[in-house]
Amino acid sequence: MNKSRILHSQSLWFACLLLLPVIGTTETFRLTAAGPQSANLPFIGVISTFVVPESNKRLQEMGSEHSIIWREAYGGSLYKWQDSLEAVEVGLTDIGWVGALWETSKMPLQNVTYYTPFVTDDLTLLVNLFNELHETMPELARAWDDQNQILLGASGVETYHLMTTFPVTQLEDLEGRKILAPGPSATWLEGTGAVAVNGGLSTYYTQLNTGVADGVLTILSGAYPYRLHEVAPYVTLVGLGAQFHGGLSINKTTWGRLPSDIKTVLSELGKEYSQTVAMEVMQRYNFALSAMQDENATVVLLSEAEKKKWIDRLPDIAGRWAESAENRGHSARKTLTTYMDSFRARGGQPLRNWDLEN
Repeated sequence: MNKSRILHSQSLWFACLLLLPVIGTTETFRLTAAGPQSANLPFIGVISTFVVPESNKRLQEMGSEHSIIWREAYGGSLYKWQDSLEAVEVGLTDIGWVGALWETSKMPLQNVTYYTPFVTDDLTLLVNLFNELHETMPELARAWDDQNQILLGASGVETYHLMTTFPVTQLEDLEGRKILAPGPSATWLEGTGAVAVNGGLSTYYTQLNTGVADGVLTILSGAYPYRLHEVAPYVTLVGLGAQFHGGLSINKTTWGRLPSDIKTVLSELGKEYSQTVAMEVMQRYNFALSAMQDENATVVLLSEAEKKKWIDRLPDIAGRWAESAENRGHSARKTLTTYMDSFRARGGQPLRNWDLEN
């Protein structure tokens, strides 16, 4: 969907809103909250189950004379996943989840974690860190500002593991194997001898079942609902790292017309959105891991020696990413250094210090 089509949809949506009765126009604000995927996904569902109901509750508790009438649209009913950034930008939705991981051209710096594997499995720490970085690094905030929006709260996914049709006990077991690893995750296989194959969660099962691929690098909370353990029953816990992948943002024009008390509430809820998403993701991860074992998947932990071998064999993928982004005019090296320094300052111990390669 291009911007003209989004703007056409926007006009239709606003026309529907005008049919609603006017209720306290000086005190009541109508806002749309939306997401391009199902509310069954934590980073979408938490908008509906937490941000929306909690906003008016907190306004009432602080004695505010303002309230919000929410309109909600999830599951792609208002726009599709590839339009999440533009939908907030043009005001098709006031608040929505934006997948920065798909915006490598418009938001390259937000993709730094996908080029720095083996840093941390702690998703809560990661989203809190990225909220802080967006407040302290103008370069990160500017990427949202350029798209007419403000990040309220970061979101992410848990650490990636390996699921295969064959047992893996050492890195050499991957030699010549076809492993599903789309986008930047393909670089995580460099040095392992495996061949990266493109795909997505909705195609993985068939690709594994038909022999197109021998395995997949994936998040377990996503793999279990798609029953990937039925066709790739060997689960090797590698811990390639949790990933920042976007967040809840608000249209800047909308933000500008809101009173200070609503801004305060939404700012607070944005940070709590991040923590709530991280908590729910980890609950789903733990459930998926346990359920796979109960359903006869073989789960093993890759030894520290083999994990170190994997880490050491990786080329300087962060350096390559930084150089490419710098050549396009983005402050990638500063972002990489600040991210790694901030992580270590919080007590984190990355398994590879990507910023110190050169």
